[in-house]
Amino acid sequence: MNKRIQLYPANGSHQGGWMVQSDFDGTISVLDVTDTLLNRFGKPGWQELEDAWERGDIGSRECMKGQVALLDMSESELQAHLDTIAIDPEFVGFVAEARLHGVKVQVVSDGIDYAIRHVLGRHGLGDLEVIANHLVQTGERQWRLESPWASARCARASGNCKCERLAEQQAVHGRVLYIGDGSSDFCVSGKADFVLAKHKLVDYCESQGIAHARFTHFGQATALLERTLLGLEQPA
Repeated sequence: MNKRIQLYPANGSHQGGWMVQSDFDGTISVLDVTDTLLNRFGKPGWQELEDAWERGDIGSRECMKGQVALLDMSESELQAHLDTIAIDPEFVGFVAEARLHGVKVQVVSDGIDYAIRHVLGRHGLGDLEVIANHLVQTGERQWRLESPWASARCARASGNCKCERLAEQQAVHGRVLYIGDGSSDFCVSGKADFVLAKHKLVDYCESQGIAHARFTHFGQATALLERTLLGLEQPA
């Protein structure tokens, strides 16, 4: 079965305009950045919080707040570690192609804003809009996580309610093409106008009948964006 979607340059109206929202960890970045920080700098106790989140005992906001408080690292150590984080090498080209057609790209993550901006900045994407949890340094080797994008209505009790971020952009642009990979993208995918999915999100979209296309790297995502701009059909 084919699903026809057509993208138009984002025009700030409700008249068929599209924009792109993308998850970061495991979608743009090769690895989950927060996991790499915890594995390297986390003090004992962070895995217990992870286990409690996976069981559904706590939400991701509570989990990450507790985990970030257990990070033992200086800012220079943090930056040096982030310098080792790789992203999908085709993502830069994807952003360039979207901008060429007037389509806004926004990174929406339940991860850490400092980490995302640092990694994107290394690849010439420091001007890309990032909405994520806010990292605050409280001591030479101490950190706190703030969640200015949290919502009491969030079904996942996330630090950043992706469903609200999606609704905000739908109100401005009309439709949102959402890109993601994992469980933090499940809820929002059901509300997006179309989804580019990889890893666990593929199975979820298939099981829920969510209109989507499978991709494994952003070269494929760029080709999909180009095809849909021309109004061609894509598999759902």
